[in-house]
Amino acid sequence: MLLDLFYLLTTPAPHPQRRLGYRRDSIWLMSRARRCRRAWEPHLEASRAVIRAAIAATERRDTVVVLGSGPLADVPLDDLARAFRRVVLIDAVHPLPARRAMRAFPHVEALTADLSGAMALMMGEAADLDPRLPPVCAEPSTDLVISVNLLSQLPIRPVARLEAGRRPFGPWRAEDGDAFGRRIVEGHIEALAGLAARICLLTDLDEREEDRHGRVHDRHDLLYGVRLGRPERAWDWELAPFGEIARDRRLIHRVAGFCDWRR
Repeated sequence: MLLDLFYLLTTPAPHPQRRLGYRRDSIWLMSRARRCRRAWEPHLEASRAVIRAAIAATERRDTVVVLGSGPLADVPLDDLARAFRRVVLIDAVHPLPARRAMRAFPHVEALTADLSGAMALMMGEAADLDPRLPPVCAEPSTDLVISVNLLSQLPIRPVARLEAGRRPFGPWRAEDGDAFGRRIVEGHIEALAGLAARICLLTDLDEREEDRHGRVHDRHDLLYGVRLGRPERAWDWELAPFGEIARDRRLIHRVAGFCDWRR
């Protein structure tokens, strides 16, 4: 709790990220990662392995962009820094552990951006979603773009706030939650598809709630029906082991890893 409070007080973030809860979400995620370290490690290592395979398959290595870099737990920063002339880490919030890790590499930079395309809409500053990627993703020198365990995360807070029913978001109403979430997912996929660089894509696909006998009690499609094709790798991530959300229930996510998503 004290560590979480320290991060909350010291992690820099623009006003929209603070007001909309993105900084708090970032700190909560790090807190769960510490509690569930043993359960998460196979997933984190599998994610790093997919990224390393994408690095090995990328012939020209000028600039690499990481979307959803977060605390860098699933990102092999050392490998990226050795392989590329320039490394750009992009997220809504860059927590302190990531900022500390970056200091070792003068050619690694952080860019703060809304990757959901929904933040201005939620703030009442836009008429609709705007799912554009930062311009660096489309620069001719960018050879690899990595969307790392981000796609299923993008709709979470926007959908929750829309369904809370405080006010509509442009044309979207509280009852439009699923359609709103799907459009955010589609927007990220469409933006990635428009890039010339190799795309390495890692994402959660669905969530299931299991008891200690392996019975599934609930299941959620985390991509709102959007399909991505057959991944090179897929695995289960024990997001919340027994005791994290309930004594006799755990949450398992199915994860897909594409070294070259458009192949």
